[in-house]
Amino acid sequence: MFMTFKRSSITLFLDPSYKEKIEYDRDKKVDIILSPSLYWVKKVTLPVKSVREVKKLLPSIFEDLLVSGHYSYSAYKTEGGFFIFAYEDKKVLELLSQNEISAADIKSVHFAQSEFKNLESAIKINEENSLYIQDETVVMAPTEWVKEPQDLDLSSLELSKHTIKLQQYGHIVKNSSLYKIAGVFIALIVLVGIEGFITSYKIGKVNDSKEELFSKYKLQSTMMQNRSTLERYKNIYKMQSSVREYISYFLGMRLQADQKITSMEYANKLLTVSISGVSKSNKKAILSVLDSKNVKYTTSLNKESLKVEMKI
Repeated sequence: MFMTFKRSSITLFLDPSYKEKIEYDRDKKVDIILSPSLYWVKKVTLPVKSVREVKKLLPSIFEDLLVSGHYSYSAYKTEGGFFIFAYEDKKVLELLSQNEISAADIKSVHFAQSEFKNLESAIKINEENSLYIQDETVVMAPTEWVKEPQDLDLSSLELSKHTIKLQQYGHIVKNSSLYKIAGVFIALIVLVGIEGFITSYKIGKVNDSKEELFSKYKLQSTMMQNRSTLERYKNIYKMQSSVREYISYFLGMRLQADQKITSMEYANKLLTVSISGVSKSNKKAILSVLDSKNVKYTTSLNKESLKVEMKI
């Protein structure tokens, strides 16, 4: 059930038995008081001093009481012990959503236990249900079981400091799983950071080696310029290798005693070789070496001087 009152912040009592959608000033923040039907509560005495220590024990304490679900836990200290709570965030959030109350509009969330602990008489929530104190615990009971219950009035209620935070995704993934996932992500971040540092160090070493190499061999300042130079020298090497190969063909020829190579010239990708003492009859024998190598050439014979030209 929801009851609203004019004050600096609006206080709403949340109970699933109230069927009507609440109407209130949407520009204001809201304080939510959870009905006992939205949580489990126990008063316990434990051999610990702090609430933090108590919270570690709550899942095992409630283990035999709760039906299957994803629960959050809370506790606060009281005279003679602790009040401990278990509740389902999903169930509360769905009820708020049904009444078009977003998490961003909520100022605080409280248990009825902490806000109505000093009840002197029963309080009627609606025609069916009322709140009353039984063994220091705020409980819900049918209104017909209660004698002369008072109407719920929140206008003068001073809210306690005992609040909880609703986990919007707690019902999807357990906290323990979230911690494990976060741990994995942190480990991955550390590994990526280490790998990045190592990679950066190696890149630095490579750059230092590159600069040292460039300086030693007087290379140009950029890799693009050096690649261009490399290609140029590759072409020169290829051309010179071809020239040497062709010259070797002539140097390996078996010339007659009166025959000899008188000149060799290379210019504009053209190799020109002159051989003296060559007649028409023995010209073919000399050129057979070139024919066997599948070399393309042109010849001219002038006064027993054979001129051979080859494009390289």
